[in-house]
Amino acid sequence: MGKKKVLSEEEIKDLVLPSENDVLGIAVKLLGYDRVLVKCQDGHERLCRIRGKMKRRVWIRVGDVVLVSPWDFQSDKRGDIFWRYTKSQAEWLRKNGYLTI
Repeated sequence: MGKKKVLSEEEIKDLVLPSENDVLGIAVKLLGYDRVLVKCQDGHERLCRIRGKMKRRVWIRVGDVVLVSPWDFQSDKRGDIFWRYTKSQAEWLRKNGYLTI
């Protein structure tokens, strides 16, 4: 299979930026199965679940920067995680002012 080439430019191309309804956050605690406690940028701590498409393809660890979509009801307490940023992508977000926490 071979080694994967590290191309930071390609990683930035695949970067998903938050839309008006989405919030950036940092995974604080893994709660088991598909639940994660996330400290969001808007000041709320949300109990989030990992979206089904991501569940076995992307592993989330404590300290990872994630993109959260708050639910329509209980929007300040719950949400869905639908994207995880790599370390280089998280640094790019901090450098360009998207991530402040």
